[in-house]
Amino acid sequence: MARIEAHAAIGAIDGGGVCRIALTDADRQGRDQLVRWMKELDLEVRIDRVGNIFGIRAGITDAAPVMTGSHIDTVATGGRYDGNYGVMAGLEVVRWLDARGRRTLRPIVVAAFTNEEGVRFMPDMMGSLVHAGGLSPDAALDTLGTDGARLGDELARIGYAGDMACGAIVPHAFVELHIEQGPVLEAEGLAIGAVQDLQGISWQEISIVGQSNHAGTTPMRLRHDAGYCAAAIAVFVRDLARRYGGSQVGTVGVLDLHPNLINVIAARATLTIDLRNTDEVMLRRAEAELEAHLRELEKKEGVTIEARRLARFEPVVFDAGLVRRIEASARARGLPSRRMTSGAGHDAQMMARICPAAMIFVPSERGISHNPREHTAPAELANGASVLLDVMLALADEPPTA
Repeated sequence: MARIEAHAAIGAIDGGGVCRIALTDADRQGRDQLVRWMKELDLEVRIDRVGNIFGIRAGITDAAPVMTGSHIDTVATGGRYDGNYGVMAGLEVVRWLDARGRRTLRPIVVAAFTNEEGVRFMPDMMGSLVHAGGLSPDAALDTLGTDGARLGDELARIGYAGDMACGAIVPHAFVELHIEQGPVLEAEGLAIGAVQDLQGISWQEISIVGQSNHAGTTPMRLRHDAGYCAAAIAVFVRDLARRYGGSQVGTVGVLDLHPNLINVIAARATLTIDLRNTDEVMLRRAEAELEAHLRELEKKEGVTIEARRLARFEPVVFDAGLVRRIEASARARGLPSRRMTSGAGHDAQMMARICPAAMIFVPSERGISHNPREHTAPAELANGASVLLDVMLALADEPPTA
């Protein structure tokens, strides 16, 4: 809790929140503090080409390590627990082992991945995606941010352009501890979520070009209104998600009109669409329906509509054995738990491409996250860290197979 509190002061904003967007000066300060804590724990600190930070605790053998961690970057109006909690809990596992002189057969690695949130540089989960081989380091380094900055240049500016080859550490297993960022555990009075799968994500940016004209003199039947089309798409996305039901969700999170004047029909509109589902077939169906709607709207309204893919990740099913280990730890500690689906993207979904992976959730008060009011009680955070310790310790003492 002391580490979480101290780290929350870096990039602090009103209301107790944090603004520590990837590769900003605040992110540099947060990284500097994390590295200092890792070195205080005698961890070997390695940094790869895209700025992923790894604190390595040696094992008795050089067998593949057990890795935990998350990210320390935030959204612009973030809370103090999202991502950061998982990294600080990893440090606490190391501190607990050191305090008891407890060595493990396998090394233990605490990771902080670059640009998980993806608010400045897209896609999100970028650092772990590169580590898992899903995006080349050069492509990541050449990514331009929303402010026009190049990722590689910003990494060098803040001093975190490392020299370790991306993907050099292939874990025996990866376990990520995280706040739920949703209301389920709290609503059901449960302490631990054993995350068994994670929704697929489809992000698109939609650009609409119509015709600017006078709002009072242009008959409705003769308009080519980009603003109306944007609104129609937003309504379609919400109706689609309700019609599909299940885990399907849809969000229009960004909407920009030009010239954005009260008495002028919008000539251009830009909006983003976020579709998610645990079922890849259903997610593809939703994408196809959206595309058909765009083409129909384009023809009907006499506008031009273009869609640009921002990110696309298939649903992930986590390792069943790790999920059972999480459940067993919770049960042994008397902590009520349930299996869960994550609706948010996490670094664990990328790590699942190269090793067994799973996640541990703890409750989020009122389900609030990406918000300064994000909160989880200290006792609940401690519960999650204890389960993480159990799972990490068991995995780290597994002998290599012949």
